[in-house]
Amino acid sequence: MNPTAKSAQGFTLVELIIVLLISVLAFAAVSGNIFSGNVSTKVQAAARDVASALRYAHGAALISHEPIAVIINLDNNSYRISNQSKIYQLPSEIDISVVIAEEEFNQGGDAGIRFFSDGSSTGGRITLEWGQQLRRIDVNWITGEVSISDTAA
Repeated sequence: MNPTAKSAQGFTLVELIIVLLISVLAFAAVSGNIFSGNVSTKVQAAARDVASALRYAHGAALISHEPIAVIINLDNNSYRISNQSKIYQLPSEIDISVVIAEEEFNQGGDAGIRFFSDGSSTGGRITLEWGQQLRRIDVNWITGEVSISDTAA
């Protein structure tokens, strides 16, 4: 057997170790991104849930011809719709802040956005934040339109 054929038959131990090291480093980088994606997904899901409740309240106020509010409890990270008894819980890691009309805030830690039968609302902004992930839910006071914006903190 000639020497050139023998050296072309396989990989050396050093080459295999280098490939394994690169694989481990790549896996570590990917797993870090997977975790941050979970936070982003949870904040986005929470924002969509709150926005859905706001849109439901807007539609229910139009249909019932009665004012309906979404009430957010800032102390318990929860919210509810005024014509329902169910309380919806948000992850405790999410920080909630609101900008609303003064008459929609009470000393018990409840903040509300109220929708009226003509389609208008008291308006406001709800901000959900978890680390570097931030979502803003805006409610237009004239039209009652609900929108979500993604912003890096």
